[in-house]
Amino acid sequence: MYVLALATDYDETIADEGIVSEATQAALQRLKETGRKLILVTGRELADLERVFPRIDIFDKIVAENGAILYTPGSKEERNLAPAPSPDFVARLEARGVSPLSVGRTVVATLEPHHTVALEVIKELGLELEIIFNKGAVMILPSGINKATGLAAALEEMGLSPHNVVGVGDAENDHAFLRAVGYGVAVANALPRLKETADRTMTGVRGAGVVELIDKIIALDGGLLDSPRQRIAIGTDAEGGAVNLSPHDGSVLLAGTSGIGKSTLATALTERLVEQGFQFCVLDPEGDYEELQNVVVVGDADNPPSRREIFDLLAKPSNNVAVNMVGLKTEERPDYFAKLLPELAGLHDRTGRPHWLIIDEAHHLMPVARDGAASAKGLSAAIMITVHPDLVSPDVLAGVGTVMALGPEADKVIEGFCKAIGEEAPAGLSPPPDNQLLFWNRSAGSPPMALGVEGPKQTRKRHKRKYAEGDLGDSSFYFRGADGALNLKAQNLMMFLHIAEGIDDRTWKHHLRAGDYSGWFRDKVKDDELADEAAGIEADRSLDLHESRTRIADAVLRRYTVPAD
Repeated sequence: MYVLALATDYDETIADEGIVSEATQAALQRLKETGRKLILVTGRELADLERVFPRIDIFDKIVAENGAILYTPGSKEERNLAPAPSPDFVARLEARGVSPLSVGRTVVATLEPHHTVALEVIKELGLELEIIFNKGAVMILPSGINKATGLAAALEEMGLSPHNVVGVGDAENDHAFLRAVGYGVAVANALPRLKETADRTMTGVRGAGVVELIDKIIALDGGLLDSPRQRIAIGTDAEGGAVNLSPHDGSVLLAGTSGIGKSTLATALTERLVEQGFQFCVLDPEGDYEELQNVVVVGDADNPPSRREIFDLLAKPSNNVAVNMVGLKTEERPDYFAKLLPELAGLHDRTGRPHWLIIDEAHHLMPVARDGAASAKGLSAAIMITVHPDLVSPDVLAGVGTVMALGPEADKVIEGFCKAIGEEAPAGLSPPPDNQLLFWNRSAGSPPMALGVEGPKQTRKRHKRKYAEGDLGDSSFYFRGADGALNLKAQNLMMFLHIAEGIDDRTWKHHLRAGDYSGWFRDKVKDDELADEAAGIEADRSLDLHESRTRIADAVLRRYTVPAD
């Protein structure tokens, strides 16, 4: 379930002349029975609301006084979100003959055209107040208080993200909160300007329009939410049109050969997720996201990630988390992931968050050898990154809605994906132009197309601690010698230097002349600058073996010496 709450205005939205019909009340109850939450967002004072609508207990939260009061019917707890009005301000309005005049906990309300007098008094007293209109009604509130801020406070208490909320209203004071939710709706009787703000306008007026909306939420869930706020930009097609991803369109496979830019694209995607306010969680088996901006990293080379810390952080919708598994042994990481994923799926079922999982080295965490059925159920919105899609569990691959293939062999990546799931590859596959990727919306039945993509704003940094001290697992270097008689494993750069210092000259020379050192630096450590320098040392036959060892050691230490903690 993606839509987890409906936030609705009261007057002229669910209510007609202050009265909510039995049909509208029944629809609200029907939505509540699906497990979704109901939030009332109104300009009315709480006491006045209770007088006209005794069934306020149907709502989980009530935002009253146009964002100034937060009330929880279940516990009867009230929370003031703004200060009380100035007695001097109220007295001067009364003295100037402003009537009717209603004074709430925070809001001061009257009717047009008394807003002109109110504005004069605000200037006379030098108060920081603002005037909000509502179809002839005038509400005066502290600056910055509106329905959007009140709804934000309600959602924070409920642990919900605005992305998973549908909002509906009819008047001027509903603009802010309809822009703040994941999908804004206007009833048919709404003001024309509000209909322009809304993502959709219902055909029914007032309660009938809300009933219509509720029926659509129950029937379509996330399929209803065709809104720019629900999308993240991927790139542009040949005609310059924008191509997007949405969290309710299924999982994504991001694949390509080593060093082709998958992590760079993933970094760019995290930036767009942050811009759109989506919460994400990176599952990082090799410590590649330690320095990613806008995330809290849990775990390091010395400490496995704490599940309690992960979920304590994810409890706040504004937190993004990178789960660094480099402190676990290579063979322990798939089991750790297998235990963590159901907990993440459970959190997603309850709160709709994290909106996206980003799973690096997916072939390692969800390999063919494991039963992937359980993993597939937890991947409603995941970006899975891999060099080897054919080594990912077929159960997981079968749920992929979109494939993004990078590099000059992108067409072969898609062919390999199709072979792995037992389907025919799309017709007419060909490699994309340089600096583009193949984007295949498989769930929509669209053919693959070439996209131009923008890189990240942040500069990707070398993850020095991972390569210097971590365990590179299958990417380790092995000193085997000319006869293959040795099998000395260097699981990181520091171990590489340690073994290199003591290895016999014949073994060192064999790997040096074969270009194995530069090849490892390029393909496994993924450091082209280090690889280029090492390749120059390997090619320089004027160097004796001692000098070649010294120069390669210097090249590594210049880049990867890790300061003591």
